[in-house]
Amino acid sequence: MPIRIPRGWELPESAATPEHLVLGRRKALGLGGLIAAGAALPWQGARAQQAASPMAAMRNPAFRPERALTPEKDATSYNNYYEFGSSKNVASAAARLPQRPWTLKLEGMVDNPQELGLDDLLKKVSLEERVLRHRCVEAWAMTVPWTGFPMAELLKLAGPQSGAKFVEFHTVADRGTMPGLRQSWYPWPYVEGCTLAEAANELCFMAVGLYGKPVPPQNGGPIRVLFPWKYGFKSGKAITTIRFTDKRPVSFWEQLQPTEYGFWANVNPEVPHPRWSQAHERLLGSNERVPTKLFNGYGEYVASLYAGLEKEKLYL
Repeated sequence: MPIRIPRGWELPESAATPEHLVLGRRKALGLGGLIAAGAALPWQGARAQQAASPMAAMRNPAFRPERALTPEKDATSYNNYYEFGSSKNVASAAARLPQRPWTLKLEGMVDNPQELGLDDLLKKVSLEERVLRHRCVEAWAMTVPWTGFPMAELLKLAGPQSGAKFVEFHTVADRGTMPGLRQSWYPWPYVEGCTLAEAANELCFMAVGLYGKPVPPQNGGPIRVLFPWKYGFKSGKAITTIRFTDKRPVSFWEQLQPTEYGFWANVNPEVPHPRWSQAHERLLGSNERVPTKLFNGYGEYVASLYAGLEKEKLYL
């Protein structure tokens, strides 16, 4: 008899949230009719549904967080977003950032450079909901339901050339609505980066929804990138440009503090930040402190990306 070793995110069926509760939440958000109409479809959902309501995406059952969801009010009111200020209370300031029209540029070493309106882009991809853990280098964490699509779908649209090895993500720099940009000592615009292999990994996710609604501005709306196995500062918000290159990007925080923030930024509880421990994390909402997991618990997906890189400073 073959022996199957479950991945870390898998739970017994008895631990799953009852279906009536999940669908009840969606109905409360005004999406019940769309979900009922698509109940017989696979989890990816139908593109016709997406056109009617982009956030009406079926939950991907492969991603089980092993934790309770963070209350929405906590996840949307405790935000790092230095373009709007250095405190966590930036929601009201961020609300001034326009969410439409929004254009995403794919440029650099690609066969198909293009500019895509966000709503047009959403018609070209298959949306899904994923419940994912998010780990901040400040040692707090949340678990939230994101709606979006794998970064790999953007790679197909762009067609990276053979020489492309890295990907840059550029956050919008809107001086009319972002007072933090006046702080000229910061290296604006906010730029983050990863390898092409990391971008192609199934965990790398482009998020356009949160809790069944469009991602609010303070959480990086209208579109942001997620690297669930990395510290949250790698997940650029309000992205306007994705550039493919053969040179390793030097990201925003790496430019500011290269001794504290590195290119890879993979979660590792055994490697402390120079000024505090990463061994535990505080869960938003409950303030419970729990042990931190290597790769934020997603090692089954991503550990192979770093084979042969033992000499690299992979963490922080």
